[in-house]
Amino acid sequence: MIQQLDADALLAGELGQWLATQNDARAEAKRKARFRMTLSVALAIVAALLVATLTSSAELTVFTGAGIFGLGAGWAHAAKAPIMRAIKERMNGKIAAALELNYAHDCLPGHEYERAKTFDLLPSYDREAFEDRWWGHIGEIPFAVYEAHLEQWQGSGKNRRLVTVFRGSIMTIAFQRRFHGTTLVERSGTRITFFGLRDSISPGGVKLDRVKMVDPRFAEDFWVWTTDPVEAHYLVHPEYVERLIAVEQAFQGQKIRALFQGGELLILLDSGNMFETGSLDATRDRDLLATCIAQFSSLANLAVRLNERPRGSTAA
Repeated sequence: MIQQLDADALLAGELGQWLATQNDARAEAKRKARFRMTLSVALAIVAALLVATLTSSAELTVFTGAGIFGLGAGWAHAAKAPIMRAIKERMNGKIAAALELNYAHDCLPGHEYERAKTFDLLPSYDREAFEDRWWGHIGEIPFAVYEAHLEQWQGSGKNRRLVTVFRGSIMTIAFQRRFHGTTLVERSGTRITFFGLRDSISPGGVKLDRVKMVDPRFAEDFWVWTTDPVEAHYLVHPEYVERLIAVEQAFQGQKIRALFQGGELLILLDSGNMFETGSLDATRDRDLLATCIAQFSSLANLAVRLNERPRGSTAA
């Protein structure tokens, strides 16, 4: 079903007709945003000049101007947010329906999020937010994907600010069989410490030994950690790794990591802000739809491949 879906076909139906009715709302949102931004810039300049005249403090002048400009940018974005969210929810909902999936803009994390933290697949953070959950079945294979945004307070005093430490996708794909052990595949360089690369790690109290990948195409790019080297031979097959890379590319992400445990594959990917189909530029609608379809197609290919028996192995 996913491979057969076409962006042009979606736009030729009810979705395209609805989007055409949003042109006036899009134009009005752009106008309001431009007005608010122009006004904010003017106020920032006036305020900065006033502070400079009264205090002669360069630091306070810059702080005042930048502060007002930042508030203005938020005010301008608020003019666009309602229509962008409405378009995004409509487009994503139609994509999900066409793919026979479910979609919700607002969501909460599931057990996979706790598992990701247990195995140190996420950085430390102070604030978390989640959105854009897609779930359903690819054939008979359950899967889910949503976006997480983690922020951490950094700096002190006037320089204290929230910094994004992770913004990306958290995905789960169920297997039709259970794993005997636990196997972690990640980009090389992830767990280098002051003492160099260790032979084993113990995230969440589970001891994982490092096994070398034999295939030269992936040996320098990925590390494999496992409780069961024999099963790792079975799981970390060249075609599996190629599919993981395809997912990474389709989501325009990096630092992919995959955890095989129980009967489920957990994938984390630094992919930035995903599934933002709610654009004010109508000329981008088709490209945004095509990108979203390609992303789910890569997940479908991975799910199918993971549930097939591999023809060889790459770990030793």
